[in-house]
Amino acid sequence: MLIDLYKYLEKPKLFTQSTCEFWNDEHISKGMLEAHLHPNWEAASRCHDFIDQSVEWIAEMVPSSMYPSLLDLGCGPGLYAERLYKKGYDITGIDFSERSITYAKEKASQRDEDIKYVYKNYLNLNEKNEYDVVTLIYCDFAVLSDINRESLLNRIYDALKPGGKFIFDVFTRKEFEDKEENHTWYLSEGSGFWKPDKHLCFQSHYIYEGDVRLDQYVIIDKDGQASIIRNWLKGYSKETITSEVKMAGFQKCDIYSDVTGKPYSDESKTICIVAEK
Repeated sequence: MLIDLYKYLEKPKLFTQSTCEFWNDEHISKGMLEAHLHPNWEAASRCHDFIDQSVEWIAEMVPSSMYPSLLDLGCGPGLYAERLYKKGYDITGIDFSERSITYAKEKASQRDEDIKYVYKNYLNLNEKNEYDVVTLIYCDFAVLSDINRESLLNRIYDALKPGGKFIFDVFTRKEFEDKEENHTWYLSEGSGFWKPDKHLCFQSHYIYEGDVRLDQYVIIDKDGQASIIRNWLKGYSKETITSEVKMAGFQKCDIYSDVTGKPYSDESKTICIVAEK
């Protein structure tokens, strides 16, 4: 077991994936849904006050009267989708968490909201000229590998109608510029975020070239079984994200500090991009 642990704690190659689909883990997905729904937690989703501001800005930027169909990628339990629906959009939400999609569908049914929710990996998006707006919010784009980011941009470009807009955000280097490589661990005697009962967690932060960081969690359960969760994150500048977007064919990119339309600042920890096909 000790030999295996040393192996688990080795610095992995760039964009090595997790050993489990933690977003569909029965226990973890419960905690993630709770984090989504808590109005003041900056965790799985942003605080709900921020989401309200985002929706108001999006509705001004791309009004539903001119851009009626909107695809929300990584929609979770529908926090953006339900608010945007009330602004008059024809909404489709896609997420790879079955628990979140089930919750969103149930809420839409209870409220008689005609929102289409789809349980699907948005990396497999294959629509053509279908949507006026695509959103991907809370920096999900920055967790993908180089290959997956390129592929997703191309798929989103194809899914948009001519003149359609892609609205998304990424983290900048400011998000982690003071954080060094480190390792820590803890023993949970009972239920925690990762497991419903006693477990060990070994947490590491790794730094890679190209402004890429990794938060890795090695979880050892009470039976000695290990699972590895890897959360990758790439930091961007205005120039690097604009370059990636234009490589996919987008001709125009407007840049903001966040998804409420705050003017761009070099000191911001996020960048919001509005790219036009």
